[in-house]
Amino acid sequence: MVLKEAVKTDKAPLPLPFFSQAIKCQGLVYCSGSIGVDPATSKLVEGSVADRTAQSLKNLSAVLEAAGSSIDNAVKVNVFLTNMENFAAMNKVYDGFFTKEPKPVRTCVAVHQLPLGTDVEIELTAHLAVESQAVNALGRDW
Repeated sequence: MVLKEAVKTDKAPLPLPFFSQAIKCQGLVYCSGSIGVDPATSKLVEGSVADRTAQSLKNLSAVLEAAGSSIDNAVKVNVFLTNMENFAAMNKVYDGFFTKEPKPVRTCVAVHQLPLGTDVEIELTAHLAVESQAVNALGRDW
């Protein structure tokens, strides 16, 4: 029995060789931190923290879909900002992605530095869709 399974999609930036985009384990999807990199160009999107927040959440949505889940299934979100003055702008975009109740629990912290000099990074954990859990429990793909 496989206890954990890596998730990989080309609809989100590919991970470095020493980590996975996400891991499925016991009905949950644990997503690595995502920054606002466009998977088509492998470069940070230009613009504001809002633009990079949106791209980060689009990337996480693509990873969750590849895992058999969705952003609506998020249960825990961690947001890292290099400047808390960006809190309101990040929240405005964030709120547009997490529209269903109950909202996931969340932590937002200020950090000194993030990869590629970005100003926001987001990681999350979500539950698998009910159908995916049933498939995993039966060990079948139908």
